[in-house]
Amino acid sequence: IGALEQCIVETALVKQTGGKLILRIEDTDQERKIENGVQGIIDSMKDFDIIFDEGMVSETESAGDYGPYIQTQRREIYEAYAKYLLVNDRAYPCFATEEELAELRKKQEEQKLNNIGYYGEWAIYRDLPIEEAAERIHRGDKYVIRFKAMGKEDGKITHRDMVKGKVQMPQNILDIVIIKGDGLPTYHFAHAVDDHLMHTTHVIRSNEWFPSVPLHLELFHALGFQAPKYCHYAPMLKSEARVDENGNPVLDENGEAVTFKRKISKRKDPEAAVSYYHQAGIPKESVKEYLMTIANSDFEMWRKNNENADLYEFPFALKKMSTTEGALFDMDKLIDVSKNVIAGFSAEKVYEDVSEWAKRYDPVLASMLEDREYSLQVLGIERGAEIKKKRKDIGKWSDVREYISYMYDSQFDLKPEEYEYQLIADPELIKNIFALYAEEFYDPADDSGQWFEKMKDLAERVGYAREVKIWRKAKDEWPGHVGDVSTVIRVGITGRRNTPDLYQIMQVMGPERVRERLRIAAEKLG
Repeated sequence: IGALEQCIVETALVKQTGGKLILRIEDTDQERKIENGVQGIIDSMKDFDIIFDEGMVSETESAGDYGPYIQTQRREIYEAYAKYLLVNDRAYPCFATEEELAELRKKQEEQKLNNIGYYGEWAIYRDLPIEEAAERIHRGDKYVIRFKAMGKEDGKITHRDMVKGKVQMPQNILDIVIIKGDGLPTYHFAHAVDDHLMHTTHVIRSNEWFPSVPLHLELFHALGFQAPKYCHYAPMLKSEARVDENGNPVLDENGEAVTFKRKISKRKDPEAAVSYYHQAGIPKESVKEYLMTIANSDFEMWRKNNENADLYEFPFALKKMSTTEGALFDMDKLIDVSKNVIAGFSAEKVYEDVSEWAKRYDPVLASMLEDREYSLQVLGIERGAEIKKKRKDIGKWSDVREYISYMYDSQFDLKPEEYEYQLIADPELIKNIFALYAEEFYDPADDSGQWFEKMKDLAERVGYAREVKIWRKAKDEWPGHVGDVSTVIRVGITGRRNTPDLYQIMQVMGPERVRERLRIAAEKLG
């Protein structure tokens, strides 16, 4: 989900600036390589309408003028630039063994040094004569290529980050590995070479890479390259309850659970994977909308004023991204956003999207939706551009079956105790309301105004106030009002007290089903 947020930000900037989005596969860590991983990245991003302009377009194919776009296929390029650094005394072969490196670290920790790593006097092979280095290489000794840093321990650089603004940072002093023992580059070196050759202008990445800026700037300078503009933002966080050694929640003095914030983890959190949102049935439009609210603080206000505008019309600003502590991932907030998004969908889009989801994840719902025309009418209740106040009951496609089940006879099988008629409890009065409505007041040809007037007439017939305001003025004279009577009809037909517009429901159900539902409800009253 973090990668998706980053891609949405990048896409917003690309659309605003006329740039291009590159998919480069950084596979130099062969132990982390995943079979068909490239296609997986492409497909997962494509599912959210993220289309790369350049780079890999399939597991084996690419598009663009600056390939190869898979780093393991660029070995000779990295070797050429490593040789350039070697010739210019900005890199050197290092023969330090794992044991030597461990011993160095141990001594540094014992001396409680501020900087732990391979640098300065601790860089034991930094000044090895080139002849001796060549002899060891020819002998078959294992080695890596290290960058020769020129920074000082008390030195500072000034850098302008596109998100954080002007910052002062320590100079780089570490002689980091640029070519590993297997001949492949580290991320640091490949990043500098590739971004230069691919004419990358902006590098957007999370704060974990921010401390590497001095190193990366020095690498670009040593290679004779112009560095890209860096944009470091705070990644999303998740709130988690703190537990003791027995797995029990830790409570504060008020008995409240103690929580802490941490980065979203691929290992711990199912919502870290984009596949989670497909399975839950959260539309891609909702996920993108939510991630944009996280990425830029004023997006929500813009959306309120531009309800129907395309997401990428929003004037995205890097400076408005979070710089220190990332936004807290909030599933409830995501669902609220999703309810707003789905409320704006047409019945046709809801039907197509939920049908596609149900075919994969909910066969019962898929079966219910086989009658396309009827289902379109069901999903069209209180939906459409002309509706000013749209219902926001659906937050994800996995909600839909429960939301519309009462509209389908195959799913409508209530027990007597499940009919909750609210304020009217007398079974005989309820059955009388059913009978009078079905025989005298119900006419499927009525428009909504006529329908409601007849509902008022029915209320008056059974001794209830025809309007709420009449009842409020004389509560002692009336047992209730038209709303109580209409609730009886609503519960009898749908089995629920809270539904969309009852008139529209009855129009979709049709007179035969409406009368049958009232008959069944009366029968279950005994």
